Amino acid sequence: MQQLAATFFSFASAFLNLLKPLNSGVLCMAWLLHPLVSSVGQPSASAISPQSTPAGAITAITAITAIASIAVVAAPAVPAVMPSHLAKRSAAAWWSDQERPSAGHLLTSAASLPLLGYRPRPLAETAQAPPFSFPRARRKKILFFFFFLLLLLLSSSPTPALVSSLITTTRRLSPVLRVSYPSTLLDQVELFSILINIKPQSHPPLTEKTPRLEGISLQNNRQDGQDTLLMRFGMEQLHHRGGMQLIPEDRKEVEVDHGKSTLTDSLVQRAGIISAAKAGEARFTDTRQDEQDRCITIKSTAISLYAKLVDEDDLKDIPQKVEGNEFLINLIDSPGHVDFSSEVTAALRVTDGALVVVDCVSGVCVQTETVLRQALSERIKPVCIINKVDRALLELQVSKEDLYQSFSRTVESVNVIISTYLDKALGDVQVYPEKGTVAFGSGLHGWAFTIRQFAVKYAKKFGVDRNKMMDRLWGDNYFNPKTKKWTKNSEYEGKTLERSFNQFILDPIFKIFNAITHSKKEEIATLVEKLEIKLSSEERDLEGKPLLKVIMRKFLPAADALLEMMVLNLPSPVTAQKYRAETLYEGPTDDEACIGVRDCDPKGPLMLYVSKMVPTSDKGRFYAFGRVFSGTVRSGLKVRIQGPNYTPGKKDDLFIKAIQRTILMMGRFVEPIEDVPAGNIVGLVGVDQFLLKSGTLTTSETAHNLKVMKFSVSPVVQRSVEVKNANDLPKLVEGLKRLSKSDPCVLTMINESGEHVVAGAGELHLEICLKDLEEDHAGVPLRISDPVVAYRETVGSESSMVALSKSQNKHNRLYVTAQPLGEEVSLAIEAGKISPRDDIKTRARLLADEYEWDVTDARKIWCFGPDTSGANVLVDQTKAVQYLNEIKDSFVSGFQWATREGPVAEEPMRAIRFNIQDVTLHPDAIHRGGGQIIGTARRVLLAATLLADPGILEPVFLVEIQVPEQAMGGIYGVLTRRRGHVFAEEQRPGTPLFTIKAYLPVNESFGFPADLRSATGGQAFPQSVFDHWQLLPGGSALDPTTKPGQIVTEMRKRKGIKETVPDYTNSALVYLKHNAEKPM
Repeated sequence: MQQLAATFFSFASAFLNLLKPLNSGVLCMAWLLHPLVSSVGQPSASAISPQSTPAGAITAITAITAIASIAVVAAPAVPAVMPSHLAKRSAAAWWSDQERPSAGHLLTSAASLPLLGYRPRPLAETAQAPPFSFPRARRKKILFFFFFLLLLLLSSSPTPALVSSLITTTRRLSPVLRVSYPSTLLDQVELFSILINIKPQSHPPLTEKTPRLEGISLQNNRQDGQDTLLMRFGMEQLHHRGGMQLIPEDRKEVEVDHGKSTLTDSLVQRAGIISAAKAGEARFTDTRQDEQDRCITIKSTAISLYAKLVDEDDLKDIPQKVEGNEFLINLIDSPGHVDFSSEVTAALRVTDGALVVVDCVSGVCVQTETVLRQALSERIKPVCIINKVDRALLELQVSKEDLYQSFSRTVESVNVIISTYLDKALGDVQVYPEKGTVAFGSGLHGWAFTIRQFAVKYAKKFGVDRNKMMDRLWGDNYFNPKTKKWTKNSEYEGKTLERSFNQFILDPIFKIFNAITHSKKEEIATLVEKLEIKLSSEERDLEGKPLLKVIMRKFLPAADALLEMMVLNLPSPVTAQKYRAETLYEGPTDDEACIGVRDCDPKGPLMLYVSKMVPTSDKGRFYAFGRVFSGTVRSGLKVRIQGPNYTPGKKDDLFIKAIQRTILMMGRFVEPIEDVPAGNIVGLVGVDQFLLKSGTLTTSETAHNLKVMKFSVSPVVQRSVEVKNANDLPKLVEGLKRLSKSDPCVLTMINESGEHVVAGAGELHLEICLKDLEEDHAGVPLRISDPVVAYRETVGSESSMVALSKSQNKHNRLYVTAQPLGEEVSLAIEAGKISPRDDIKTRARLLADEYEWDVTDARKIWCFGPDTSGANVLVDQTKAVQYLNEIKDSFVSGFQWATREGPVAEEPMRAIRFNIQDVTLHPDAIHRGGGQIIGTARRVLLAATLLADPGILEPVFLVEIQVPEQAMGGIYGVLTRRRGHVFAEEQRPGTPLFTIKAYLPVNESFGFPADLRSATGGQAFPQSVFDHWQLLPGGSALDPTTKPGQIVTEMRKRKGIKETVPDYTNSALVYLKHNAEKPM
């Protein structure tokens, strides 16, 4: 078997060597297979016409392959066709483990070998090395690959079904043949099938061992006939440019995605990773099958793109120091649906700039404001593109002036949001079309432009200054053709002048659209000639939208406009980290770690923030995805892995481990790389076991953490899950752990009854999470309950009396009261403006000045909770109590326990301030240990809550609905039935659409979109985002006859606890008696 396998590979190598004159193995394969695939479609990798292929080529090749295989089996060494070094070696030695030379020089003709993971080495290193030498595992993969190709060659008609069948058969045979990584190999076979335009019906997900794609030239992969080269990044390019990000404008879920992902495709195509024909349809960064099926982005996906500015004048306009004209753009395509806002937050942390995509027709929606608020809080500089202009021209058929006014209103709406949440340290980051920070275009059709692009063209034509031209092409500027002068007046001698934006920018676009939609061929030919657009003969034969797409893409390529806007206006990491460092770093601003972050110093101490975990094909393992803010990360580097709860000087939540490998994230591919300097995005292998969701990696022993991210959404929708087969319970538990790690926002928990609960930001988010849990993370059939809502417990007044609780040994007494914390303080804590890591004096001054706290109380805040960061506080108001600091840790533990499970329904508490009034402790330390204090502290806190008019808070969605005027009547009825109320209603100027904003309790939101569309004939499109908490109306939560009381009873029953609320207030009566005997 070994002899046969080795000789087969020898023949395959020699065969590829014979193909060397054709310069491309892929090209030759496609040419040889052309007669086979002609029924499937035109091979994208072939540069040879069908007419040039001999009619009997495939028959001859099949016969030659069979005869040559027999000849090779009969004679293991064939000096006539084999390389000399292979002829001298025995097949058995080649197959054995005795020789393991390093990878040698790859023949330029064998382009299929890089697909197998084989990497070329420089000729200087391989002058004495044999042309082929592979380790044993690689030989098996190569043999397996050529075995598959032989089957493909021998088949009469390789249809997609046949390829899928061959892949399935090969997968089943792989364990028998003992071939390593069968799924990876089959991905490579599938990739080769795509090169010859045979697409299998199904294929396994691409893995971390996916082949390296750089340096492969795919012939005729672009419409203009130029070769597309998949870019290979070197370390010098990694130093040029840092993170940028696409932030999507929220789109309707039912609508085909015409915005963010299609714009991303244009950028990916410009970098040479996909062909121009597929740009806009491939959705390269939508790597999951459900993303492709639903046409929405679910997980944020990173990709590194290479950009080059050709015009030297462009480099002069960059307001920061640059070296050369090449740039590396780290692009993150993040979700637009509000349920996946946590993915946007994770992406924002590791980027420096944001490209905000706004729908031209729908305008600025609720998600736009949410995302911009998050971006500005992270000190991310935005630029904007107004997308879907093709809809305004083709569907609404607006005039040039109406389109300008629509653009102007959209820009104004974006700037209102930016000015509302602006951080002064950022300076003026509002977007201005005349400064080139706003683009206009169509992601679906692949075209876009900025005013700067037109200004450059006209400045060259008329010989004027481009900056002056930019200012004149926006706003109330008019060109008078009679006087040949610019003016601010719209009228001249009784005639209305045309706005400059309409005349010089929109006019040629409108003429192109008008000529093509009305099939005016002569006018089209004239326009194409004037605009210097080159069309092939095939493109000239197109009509309608296909012709419109081709002409507009060549006239105004979207990638050119977006890349120019980003490179010229968004900051590099060196620039951005100077003003971001103080908001990123928790520690003092003068220590070495913060200085390294501020300077973006690749030689400083490593400071790397992991913002999310990305699942790999290796079940249960994850890439740690993050940003290097300081230092350089490399494979094998030993680092300190600090979780969110790490405190400097302590060993809690701290691990010291080595990084196994560093990788670049390239969409659905990963690219191994030796080291990554400061300012870049990176993936890490081997640290996922020591982090839950996020954390800080550093080499400095004194470094504090980088600040934890604050999410704009909360996991307020819950479902319980259980296995159908009890034997699968361990798999469910392990699957829940993986699910929690894979999503930044999802929450998994087990209540006292043993019920497993999964909480998400909304119905869609929860649906996706449970699908992943059942099909991937756990891999077992599940029984899933109906969705329920996560509530919070609060108080409405100060405790009616001081609550007292005695320890079990009766030697210690704790006295506590509860009172409302206040909504403003609660929101500040949840937003991170007030946190336990703040300087005590600074925090006290803030509370005193802005929230009217007593300074003494503000300085004596012991902790926040639950989870040390929730919107509840514990304040020490005692005076002259002995041994108090000795029980502080135990009291804090009891506080965290109590605030995590409140007394009414064991839901987390919110907006409660607990005041410790007095403490009586036993003088002997052995009688006041944690066993005595923790439970006592919990009981007294729960009693204080019940004495302060407890209530239940329910989550409320802000719902934005777009609907035509004639369908508005049905909306009010649906909202009224669901306890919702409208607080804003306005018409979108220039369209028949109205925008209605309303508050809707989350408990009433299940099935709301379907109900709304039913009532409006499918014309209403709602978008919901969590907005605030409100007190559940209808009476006391402790009275089972009221609506809140019924909800409490249902929650307690569902959790398997006693239906009546325990009476913790008996201890307060003891205090009354104690107080009467001994006055305070």
